Amino acid sequence: MAATTISMEPVERQSLKKLTFKSLKRSLDIFAPLHSQFPPPDPESKKIRLSHKINVEYGEIKPVLTLPQPSKQIQGRSSTPSNALALPAPEDAQRGVHNALVVAPSAAQPRLNEVGPSKSAIIPTLNSDRFSTSALMERIPSRWPRPVWHPPWKNYRVISGHLGWVRSLAFDPSNNWFCTGSADRTIKIWDVASGKLKLTLTGHIEQVRGLAVSQRHTYMFSAGDDKMVKCWDLEQNKVIRSYHGHLSGVYCLALHPTLDILLTGGRDSVCRVWDIRSKTQIYALSGHENTVCSVFTRPTDPQVVTGSHDSTIKFWDLRLAGKTMLTLTHHKKSVRAMALHPKENMFASASADNIKKFTLPKGEFMHNMLSQQKTIINAMAVNEDGVMATAGDNGSLWFWDWKSGHNFQQAHTIVQPGSLDSESGIYALSYDVTGSRLVTCEADKTIKMWKEDDTATPETYPLNFKPPKDIRRF
Repeated sequence: MAATTISMEPVERQSLKKLTFKSLKRSLDIFAPLHSQFPPPDPESKKIRLSHKINVEYGEIKPVLTLPQPSKQIQGRSSTPSNALALPAPEDAQRGVHNALVVAPSAAQPRLNEVGPSKSAIIPTLNSDRFSTSALMERIPSRWPRPVWHPPWKNYRVISGHLGWVRSLAFDPSNNWFCTGSADRTIKIWDVASGKLKLTLTGHIEQVRGLAVSQRHTYMFSAGDDKMVKCWDLEQNKVIRSYHGHLSGVYCLALHPTLDILLTGGRDSVCRVWDIRSKTQIYALSGHENTVCSVFTRPTDPQVVTGSHDSTIKFWDLRLAGKTMLTLTHHKKSVRAMALHPKENMFASASADNIKKFTLPKGEFMHNMLSQQKTIINAMAVNEDGVMATAGDNGSLWFWDWKSGHNFQQAHTIVQPGSLDSESGIYALSYDVTGSRLVTCEADKTIKMWKEDDTATPETYPLNFKPPKDIRRF
């Protein structure tokens, strides 16, 4: 006789959490006295739950003082209590001076067994080899440096002239003019005092991402998404050299302060070092795993510092064939902007997660800024007065006190009529040579100039500063 096969329906696999909730619901449906209401709270279960939490939290801390019986200790007036807590001072103990701090229970204190469980005296146990005075010492107030008062900054001029996003900016060493590069593939030179257009240079076939003006020559350098790096002679207003070698768009550009060296970084994840005069590539600083989007140089080691979209910052040694000296991995997001302090051997780096401050030349991490801008920060700059400005993709322009990391002003740019609200991003900013004026390049095709408010006083704009509670967090 042939065996009949019984077709079984597939059983739905359920997680343990789902099965537990289903069992709880069934138990509630069976045993609950009122189905429309929650069961009344059980004081006994609440007491058990509370005692368990106290035991888990303070299980390792046990009371060490058991108060004496009044009939024996108080009437007899024992001169040395058996449970006294002696905390000797280490320096005086070496000298033979007996000035130990003795903490003994007083007769006015209640017994421990008379105190309820919620009001029980919890005293930390002391190791026999190392006494702790943390229960007796006052908490030391925060030693975080108090910020210096800075007047707020205000927008006093808006310059229009570009036909695309303004992506790059550089000042003339004489502080008479500044140049801007745009997505309209042009470079425009503006007068600092009046804000009027002086000159327009054409030559790039894509947006201009980086600009730099030489302090020792009448040269200006530009780089863009067309993989081109150009050297402009400002006496003839034309391109005299081009540097070929990048495999993709060039995002950042910097000039060495003492050597005739040009540094460019781009989407090919390489920072290239060029000889300005011979147009030859000296080094290709390779090591980043993603786009190199920020670079600055110093006359001493480390001479080159680069930030990348791989969230790392690298120090490079030009004397040892461009070897990596140090890699900083403190950031979690792309390092799109860095700023070197003009006086101190320190620099700051900005990312979408935080703004961090480091020392030079060792790259020691100092602290985070005390607020988070919570946007992609495209540019940052510091002046000699210790005012750091950071600009974000959402049009936010924040001003910080460099010493303490306190954010004392949060400004927001206003898009020009006819532009979208999403075009409020700021792509570049820079102080002039004196540090008294700030220029921002924005996505609404304008250039805005900022200066300090002369009418502001500490009374009209008070300093609202709260030091951080836990200094170890920074």
